[in-house]
Amino acid sequence: MSQLKLSKDSWSSQTVFIMAAIGSAVGLGNIWKFPYITGENGGGAFVLVYLACVLLIGLPVLISEIALGRSGKANPIQGMANLARENGASKLWVLLGFNGVLAGALILSFYTVIAGWAFAYFFQSLFGVFDRITATEVGAHFDHLLANPYELIFWHTFVTVVTVLIVSRGVKSGLEKAINFMMPGLLFILLVLLGYSTTTGSFGQSFDFLFSADFSKLTWESVLVAMGHAFFTLSIGLGTMMVYGSYLSQEYSIVKASLWIAFADTAVALLAGLVIFSIVFANGLEASSGPGLLFQTLPIAFSQMTAGWFFGTLFFALVVMAALSSSISLIEPIVSWFDQNWGIKRVKAACILGFIIWFVGFGTVLSFNEWQDIHFIGERTFFESLDLITTNIMLPLGGFLMTIFVAWVMRSKEREKQIELSTNKMKLFLFVLKWISPVAVMVVFASNLVAGEIAIAMLGVAFLMYAFYAWNVSRKI
Repeated sequence: MSQLKLSKDSWSSQTVFIMAAIGSAVGLGNIWKFPYITGENGGGAFVLVYLACVLLIGLPVLISEIALGRSGKANPIQGMANLARENGASKLWVLLGFNGVLAGALILSFYTVIAGWAFAYFFQSLFGVFDRITATEVGAHFDHLLANPYELIFWHTFVTVVTVLIVSRGVKSGLEKAINFMMPGLLFILLVLLGYSTTTGSFGQSFDFLFSADFSKLTWESVLVAMGHAFFTLSIGLGTMMVYGSYLSQEYSIVKASLWIAFADTAVALLAGLVIFSIVFANGLEASSGPGLLFQTLPIAFSQMTAGWFFGTLFFALVVMAALSSSISLIEPIVSWFDQNWGIKRVKAACILGFIIWFVGFGTVLSFNEWQDIHFIGERTFFESLDLITTNIMLPLGGFLMTIFVAWVMRSKEREKQIELSTNKMKLFLFVLKWISPVAVMVVFASNLVAGEIAIAMLGVAFLMYAFYAWNVSRKI
């Protein structure tokens, strides 16, 4: 990896890059997770905290990751090798690239399984399976899906194959064409559903639930959930935004693009929340239904609605597009690495990696049935253990190290070249990047791993180590 390798691909325009990045960020987290965690944590007050966290945690890390990508001009692994060399830093920074690439591949191995549920529900809704279905039947239907490994494997395989086919065609012929179709389609479907939700009679109740702040319902745990989701929803720490940034021309503004990405990602989550809660409230169902909101609560609502078949199918088409736009972004960094560093052509690389990811995904499939009583880390199944390692450890670690590199390691001239801000705005950005974002990520990291007094002690030690590191670096500048 001593030879400098640069990315030969590029986006045809900044708009395409923004749509691709939005497609990466907008996924099941927006349409599945955000509505149910909002419902569980009191609504409006949670949304306000979440928005603050997007600004203070998500946005600075997002800007940093894209800047690293464009400056490194390669896939995350080679890009960090290039950056370490150019900034006179340790070669060990290449491990940051490995962390992101590996995390993305591991997440994709279980993401395709969950996305498979969405595909299954889309086709089942299309053929009228949920027409006039009862609450008991919906629960039994979902339980049957999870208990049947062969059905899960079928849909897992389907999503993996579609993902590989898109990515294997390259940036312009594959990623761009898919994004140019999916993102406008996703927005169109969301707006149609939003228009319908205004006719349910519960749109006002849904709006109040999402935007009326009742801080008495907000707990410290709610704040931690908001911080964690703000970090993960923007698809940062994975290396995806880094490799997408490596395809971005120098003439485009990273800050403006990042603002659009953060805005669009948040807007989709809020609009999806308005749609879902309007339907839920109109049918007398519970907003705090937890993870089952998408796959168990909503089918009941659609079965009771006028034109429920049409709007139910449209809704699951929305979920499918969001899931697929994220899945192609998860495999792109490692495919790019195979192509640039190992000389393995994109089609072959996508097929090899797709097979490996598909095979690892069997562990997640079996976690819901045959292996549900087999534990790996603590009392966690294979899927839960993989989720813990990736989303609770590898992603926060990656995001934390990215902020460190941009804030403390990258030369100021190169940083200012990539992140074009006025002097005062740059000072504010650096303050947030040095002291707000990394500390917040530490809080998320500690709270995800352990609870109570141990988390506080871990956080205290981590902060002291970080403060010592910052002081030591500042003396050398």
